[in-house]
Formats: sequence, C-alpha cells, structure tokens
Amino acid sequence: MDKRQFIKTLALTSSFLPLMNSANANAARKKSPKQRLPVALNKGDIVALVCPSKAVDDSLEIQIGKEALEAFGFNVKLGKHLNARRGHLAGADSERASDINDAFADKEIKAVICLGGGSGAARILPLLNYQTIRNNPKVLLGFSDITALHNAIYAQTGLITFHGPNATGSWNPFNADQFQRLFFQRELMHYENVRGNEDDLVQRQNRTATIRGGKVRGELIGGNLTVFTALAGSPYLPDFTGKILFLEDVEEAPYRIDRMLSTLKLMGALDKIAGFIFGACVDCRPNGGYGWLTIEEIFNDHIKPLNIPAYRGAMIGHIRQQFIVPFGGTVEMDADAGVFRLIDQVFKPT
Repeated sequence: MDKRQFIKTLALTSSFLPLMNSANANAARKKSPKQRLPVALNKGDIVALVCPSKAVDDSLEIQIGKEALEAFGFNVKLGKHLNARRGHLAGADSERASDINDAFADKEIKAVICLGGGSGAARILPLLNYQTIRNNPKVLLGFSDITALHNAIYAQTGLITFHGPNATGSWNPFNADQFQRLFFQRELMHYENVRGNEDDLVQRQNRTATIRGGKVRGELIGGNLTVFTALAGSPYLPDFTGKILFLEDVEEAPYRIDRMLSTLKLMGALDKIAGFIFGACVDCRPNGGYGWLTIEEIFNDHIKPLNIPAYRGAMIGHIRQQFIVPFGGTVEMDADAGVFRLIDQVFKPT
C-alpha cells in the first residue's frame, strides 16, 4: 500500500470510529441495564412456587414448601408444571421456563419462590421472557442452582433478586427472622455472622478470616461458584466492573475451586471487581494424590494479589443458617470486621 492509499484508508477508518464507539457504548449499556427494584412484599400477598431445576423426589416436598410460605402469611400459587419430570429435571425446559414467565406476567403474583436447586436452571435462560420480567419487577428467591437465574435476570434486566433459602430449605428461627426483617420490615440489613452455641473459650464456628483488609461499596453479584463459572462466555453474566463478588460452593475438591477461580481470572472478571466475599465451602475436601493446595492458599494466590477488600467465612451457602443476600443490591463491606451492610433500599417505595 502506498502513502496516498494509506492516508485514504486511515481517513475512511477514522470516519467509522464514532459509529464503532457508539456501538461499543450501546453494548456496554445492554450489559449493564439500569438497576430495577422489585415490589415490596406484605402478608396476604400471592406468591408463586416454581421449580426451575431438578424434579422433586416426593410430592411431599411441594407440600412442605407451600406450608413454609403460608407460615409467613402468603397465599401460594403452584406452578403449572411443578410436579413434572423429564429425567432429573422438573419437566421440559419449555415447561420450567413457562412457569417462571407466567409468574412474572401474572399481575396478582408478587414474588417468585424457587422450590429447590439441583441442576438444570441454566438450560432455560434463553427461554425466559426478559422483557416481561423487566416490566413486572418482583421478588425472586432461591440459591444454589438458582444462581443461573439471579445472574441472567440481573444481566438482562437489572432487577434485584434474592440469594437465600429455597422453599424446601431450612426455615429455622435465624432464616425466618432474616426473611421477615428483609421482606416485611424492609430493613437495611447488617450481615454479621452469629456466634454458635459453643462451650468454648474462643469462637470456632461461623468464623470469618480476612484475606485483604479494607472497606468498599458496590453492588453484589455472584452465587454458587460452579454454576457461576459455567455461565462464562454467555450473555447471562453481569458486568463485573466495581462489583463485590460473593461466592460459595458445596462438595467441590480444592483443585476444582482453584480451577474455577482460574477461569474467572483468565476471563478478566477478578481484575474488575472491587471486593470479594466467600461464604461456606461445605464438604470441599481434597482428593488423594501427591498433595493439594489448601483453600487458604488458593485465595492467597487468586484473591489477595488483587489488592481489594476480601474475606471468607460469611454465612452464605449450603448451610443451615444463611444470609438472604440481595443480588444487585448496593452494600458496604468491611473485610477486617468480616461484615457487610445494605446502604440502599432494595424495594420499590410503597
């Protein structure tokens, strides 16, 4: 290419730069939709019980979930395909997705509660009607495999959802109190681990450990680490920039935790976050072999070098007493104290 042709090509390319930048800006806006608040809940409201993942093993599970929600004072509407089955799934993908779409479209329903987790929620993400969800913002509650729904809905609509017990989970006094304070009293929750009933001089249960000290504010995203990283490369993960990432897992060997954090590092996600909270890693025992990295060493390798506030041990995950965390809610975390707190309301004003 001669000099004249080069200058002509450069001028032509430059003329397209504003359009390219505009396209990139539009893509960024699509990736980070405006935060949307769900309608607040009250006793007597109608809530939907849905099953986005695995099938129930016994119809008694549905009855237990329904009774738990009724104990909070709700009227419960069962998803049309709640008792369906296709292999290990609670019905065909289209059936499970339609129950969620119908629940968000139904004006009488004020919340969508997931019966349980398991596996399969990611399969229905392309079938969800995100426009309907955006236009009808309401509470979605669940955890574990429901991580797929939390991330997709927040990424596509900006709607704040809630990572916490499924309907068939443990509704012990701690969890029930969290539910009532957050959803009925609309408290700006302070999330601090409780001390267990231990006959010991020092606290051993529910301990937090600082990975890197400091305070930071940001929107919470995350969930179950395995489900979360399985969404890599899809349009169903939110933008990580300035977010506080919370994670938990169950029955994963440390080498797998290391592999998944490596994935988040390689995709550039960890370099964008402003803070990090790790909850419980239940039964995350090493396998046999030539040795293994400890969970602490894995965090020291992947998280500590980020130089952001970070701690582990929060009461999040597959544990009996667990925080109900607003996915997309704005919090302030203190990694030295091992606490975080809501600083903005997460419900539409009544």
